[in-house]
Amino acid sequence: MWWVGSWRLAVAVATALFVFFPLFAAPAAAGPGGAAVAAAAAAPAPTVPAGGEHRSGAEPLITNSIRLDLDRAGVLGAEEVITFEGGAPDAFTRALTETMLYDTEHDREFEITSIEATTLDGNALEAEVEHRNGALLVTVPTEGLDGTVLTYRVGGTVSEISGGVQMEWRAVGAYSHPVETTDVTVTAPLPPEALSCLAGEPRSAMYCTASDMGPEKSVAHFLQVDMEPSDRLDIVVNYPPGTAGGEPILTRRWSLASAFAVTPVTGGVFGLLIAVLVGGLAVLIRIRGRDERALRREAARGDHAPVAQGEHGELRFSPPDDVHPGQIGTLIDERVDIADLTGSVVDLAVRGYIRLEELPHEHFTSVDWRLVRLDGPPDETLLPSEWLLLDALFGESRTVRLSQLGSSRVSPDFPARIDRVREELYRDMVRLKWFARSPSQVRGRWSTAGMVVTAAGVLLTVLLAMFTTAAFTGLAVVIAGAAMTVGAQYMPAKTKLGSTVYAHTLGFRDYLLSPRAQTAPPGQRVELYSRYLAYAVIFDDVDRWAGILASAALADLTPEELTGDGLAWYTGPREWRIDDFTDSIRMFVVALTGIITNARRLRVLNQFQQSGQRR
Repeated sequence: MWWVGSWRLAVAVATALFVFFPLFAAPAAAGPGGAAVAAAAAAPAPTVPAGGEHRSGAEPLITNSIRLDLDRAGVLGAEEVITFEGGAPDAFTRALTETMLYDTEHDREFEITSIEATTLDGNALEAEVEHRNGALLVTVPTEGLDGTVLTYRVGGTVSEISGGVQMEWRAVGAYSHPVETTDVTVTAPLPPEALSCLAGEPRSAMYCTASDMGPEKSVAHFLQVDMEPSDRLDIVVNYPPGTAGGEPILTRRWSLASAFAVTPVTGGVFGLLIAVLVGGLAVLIRIRGRDERALRREAARGDHAPVAQGEHGELRFSPPDDVHPGQIGTLIDERVDIADLTGSVVDLAVRGYIRLEELPHEHFTSVDWRLVRLDGPPDETLLPSEWLLLDALFGESRTVRLSQLGSSRVSPDFPARIDRVREELYRDMVRLKWFARSPSQVRGRWSTAGMVVTAAGVLLTVLLAMFTTAAFTGLAVVIAGAAMTVGAQYMPAKTKLGSTVYAHTLGFRDYLLSPRAQTAPPGQRVELYSRYLAYAVIFDDVDRWAGILASAALADLTPEELTGDGLAWYTGPREWRIDDFTDSIRMFVVALTGIITNARRLRVLNQFQQSGQRR
């Protein structure tokens, strides 16, 4: 169908947008104030909005003395004493970092708890806390105060290193106002062994103003002066083994590699889904294997001359299970192909319902035929699909030119009438109990289900990729949906009776393709071989059987019978002879095949144009 390619393209575009939109959207996620508050992995040092207007015209002098106490469990207890000289702002905001870059795949998380704010005299203050872009913004009302005390606890700062433990913490993520001095003191159960610090603008590699271990080398001390609101202060202290426990809290950063990470869990789920898919295929193969089993058991019963003895000793054509050409093609490949319809037309002609008249033609002109509708033998009954096929060819007329069937002006509804023939042939499969359901409907349902599962799998994979690291499992759903879509053509399953008839039919085909089929008695060969010819169209053996039929006609018919007509159901122009029959019937089959093919294309084009007009 024309829309299959479009649907796949739409799914591919949608998938790309879903997968890559977060990558492009992330830098803009902070919005207009994002640069002032970012403390996520991509921004090592955030800033915070100003807390309000100053009480006086002069810029206040702000200092911050931070005391950090590392306990045995690896938790930092923090106390900050923030003082204001020359008037305090209405509010002062501190950014405490919750997320930092760790390596190429992970972010490091810090657990900040027990946040409290008081005045210098110990009176409680109502601090506002806000999580924003990987930072914890703590805003303290400071109007009219000389200072404030901020306390909190931080987990996740300690990690094991070679020869000891290391405490790493962003002592200052950002301020809302310039700070004159920031003095940080870190105490721990054991004295420090080494320390370092970085300060200044985000991503800068400048060392802080000063750092030392104190007079007795028992504490880690850091100093940074003249900090702007966007500046940060990172400190690292190494301690001997056993100083503190704990380990870094790591979260995998989103990326295509991390989203599709293969872990025992994702691999197990993926394997389970694939096992279910393989199990379904095994069941399908088991059902389809019925045809193979029937072939081994029943094919020989169809591999013989398809004739029966008449009342007067003559041989009558009797195909296995009374299967007609159009039914044979549908039974074999579970589709109503163009060859099935062409073979049915030839079969109707041979049986006396249509006469094919090849019209005179000259050089450089195309060959054309006149189709004449006949009443047929009085003792025969046509199948519903054959009545519909006659109606598709002739409509209300008794004659029609083959070339006119392909004309939208002369036969505008020919494609629709051919479609009705196809649907009736599919209904024949169910009516005869060769299939439990119409093969066309089964394929359509499985194709639709497969596309729905594929689309759901793509959407699931995208969602899993955006919010988890289990997107790999979603690929199994996509694979299952794609397998269902591709395998839809194999889903129609014959019944036990259908498999038996199928085996008989293939045995009949083997007989027609063998030299044994050319052993009919003289005098009856033309009639029998004419009936074989319609089946030869289905089995793609037209040229050989047309030649065999022409040779039998030359041997069995009188000169009067061979003059002009040659066959009762096929006549040629004045110069035509039975020797020309092979070329004539081949050209007729090719021409009719092309007309039906173009009719299908015209129907699809009309549907496309009508859908475009509705939109």
